[in-house]
Amino acid sequence: MTAADDSILVSVVVPTYKRPTLLARCLDALVRQCYPRHAYEVLVCDDAASAATRRQVEALCGTCGGRPAVRYLPVTDTRGPAGARNQGWRSAKGEIIAFTDDDTIPGEDWLQQGVAALPPSVAAVVGATDMPLPDPPNDYERDASGLTRAEFITANCFVRRSALQAVGGFDVRYTMAWREDSDLHFALLDRGFAVERCPRARVLHPFRPNRFAAGLGMQKKVMFDMLLKKKYPLFYRNRIRAHAPRFYLSVTAAFVLAVALAAMGYANAALAAAGTWLALTAVFFFRRLRGTRKSARNVIDLAITSAFIPLLSIYWRAVGLARFGRVGSWTA
Repeated sequence: MTAADDSILVSVVVPTYKRPTLLARCLDALVRQCYPRHAYEVLVCDDAASAATRRQVEALCGTCGGRPAVRYLPVTDTRGPAGARNQGWRSAKGEIIAFTDDDTIPGEDWLQQGVAALPPSVAAVVGATDMPLPDPPNDYERDASGLTRAEFITANCFVRRSALQAVGGFDVRYTMAWREDSDLHFALLDRGFAVERCPRARVLHPFRPNRFAAGLGMQKKVMFDMLLKKKYPLFYRNRIRAHAPRFYLSVTAAFVLAVALAAMGYANAALAAAGTWLALTAVFFFRRLRGTRKSARNVIDLAITSAFIPLLSIYWRAVGLARFGRVGSWTA
């Protein structure tokens, strides 16, 4: 390392994938931190390995004069934010690795507060994430706001490089942005590392407009719950608030039974099973509708997704069990 490299205490790792506007907003906040500009660097880990993103980062380097240093890292060997973050921290020069996402806006004193909260006896600290909810929110926004209550999220955390090395970093089998942060958290706790909270290190995580029926695509992430549960069954049972698998199983069972009975020619029994499925779906719909916007778009979205979310959730849970191995009960 050069003398300049020796002065870098903190490396900020930002995974990104084809979101230039959001990335520009995040990087603008990162280069304006109230922190010695020679003492930190920003690593943009591009999961798309895009020439446009490279040019974007290089242009920013030119405008800030290399202080702080902003480096572009194309990610080609893995897919997903877990692998991108691994490439970032393994290429970093700082002993403290600060993780955030390209859709956040770190506060001006984010680095200052996070580093100050990380004494030698602590391996990691988790900051606070602000997601102002519209009033009233739609169901997607209300669900996404759960990030503000999460115990450990990589949108806002500081981890010692030595701790990351000890646990091997992120598990690259998490190929979507789901549970890879909990996996790292559990790995740190499992090795006896201290993890604390730092509410003064804040990032803003504005809501992005969600596409229609976005909740259907989100169900694929459930398969990674099975990986986390297999690796850390006790932590999973005690710390993860899983979606309602018992209810989803009941809905799915009623639907499958209705289809099977109809196929066998038992029309009355099939209608009874279909009625049970419809009643359970209505319960799910009205539960999700309570406290949310009553716009036509939101109501139609909820009606469609309420019919399919339980089925898709159970399907992807089964895929996860098949891919990562059966452990425990589906309803834990």
